[in-house]
Amino acid sequence: MSTPNPTPTPIAAPIPTPRSIARRAGQAPGWPLLRLGFRPFYLGAALFAALAVPLWVAIAAGLVAPRLALPPLLWHAHEMIFGFAVAVIAGFLLTAARAWTGLATLRGRPLAALALLWLAARIAAFAAPSAVYAVLDLLFLPCVALAFGVVLLRAGNRRNLPLVGLLLLLAAANACFHLAAAGRIALDPMRALFAALGLVVLVECVITGRVVAVFTVNAVPSAMPRRWPRLEAATVAATALGLAWWVALPPGPIGAALLVLAALLHLARWAAWNPWATRHKPILWILHVSVLWIPVGCVLLALAQLGWLTESAGVHAFAVGATGGLVVGMLTRTARGHTGRPLKASRLEVAAYAAIVVAALLRVGLPLVEPAWREHAWACSAAAWSGAFGLYLFVFTPWLLRARLDGKDG
Repeated sequence: MSTPNPTPTPIAAPIPTPRSIARRAGQAPGWPLLRLGFRPFYLGAALFAALAVPLWVAIAAGLVAPRLALPPLLWHAHEMIFGFAVAVIAGFLLTAARAWTGLATLRGRPLAALALLWLAARIAAFAAPSAVYAVLDLLFLPCVALAFGVVLLRAGNRRNLPLVGLLLLLAAANACFHLAAAGRIALDPMRALFAALGLVVLVECVITGRVVAVFTVNAVPSAMPRRWPRLEAATVAATALGLAWWVALPPGPIGAALLVLAALLHLARWAAWNPWATRHKPILWILHVSVLWIPVGCVLLALAQLGWLTESAGVHAFAVGATGGLVVGMLTRTARGHTGRPLKASRLEVAAYAAIVVAALLRVGLPLVEPAWREHAWACSAAAWSGAFGLYLFVFTPWLLRARLDGKDG
């Protein structure tokens, strides 16, 4: 009598993980904040901008005296470039690289490590010796350049490799700044920061030349913006020459002429984009208005080359008007697109756009009109600046911490 086959023991089903559950549900895995570069860096840059500028005004007014690794003016100027603007550039490039190549960019733990490195440098400015602050700060940009460049090379995307070069030049300017601030090289630290600001403006020239006309025609097809490659190349070249003269050579008529030439080319490029057609689209007009501050800054620096103005007006036209405005505009647009929301600014976002424009007008224009009001201009501009980024944080923080509305990865 044969023995019946025993009932086979069922194989235990694998224990479901959060990643597998998310995949079955059609959702992207991982903590939303660390899925794409724009999320942690836009959030961090906006929060830093909202806090750092009012703090600087309070320091300048003698209301507070924190322990800093740098003299207060150098801390302010350095951190607005290498704390604020560089964080936005990193977030933008690590996000755009995926769209440009179709390959995955930093996410999860590697992205968290990079964001924590940026944060550690900001904290070290208050809580660590200057050497520790310098090391942490200097590590960030090479890491961003490596992460960005590897994706471009893997995809064979050579068109965007010059942006890696600009990141490395920014890192070199930062190294010169820290060496000069420590007295290791005979260089005015502000000249290194002016070089870094010039490089940020060049990044803005390249990026806006690629996206503003495209954004405009996508949203307002009747605008028919024109983009001429030769004009784009000439604008970037003239801007680079004019800014290089301003940073590295004695002021004079030649530097002024180069900066005026750059301003005229910027105006021609800007007019070709038909900015007036975007007047009913706030998410677009903020970009066009902000780009206009680049030729304004060039003209103001040209006047400084002739000894008619101080450099401060041109510097803040670039830093507050162009960089601040473009950052607010791009942070809202790209964050909306990459969180699955419509590309239409809400009233609070329009208020943020208006606030950043007011901040630029007050910081650049009011001291020129009435020098005695300079300190009042600083305070009012700082309040408007902080308000703009505070509004951004109020609207976008919940979105940056949550998954996309459509459940896609990003």
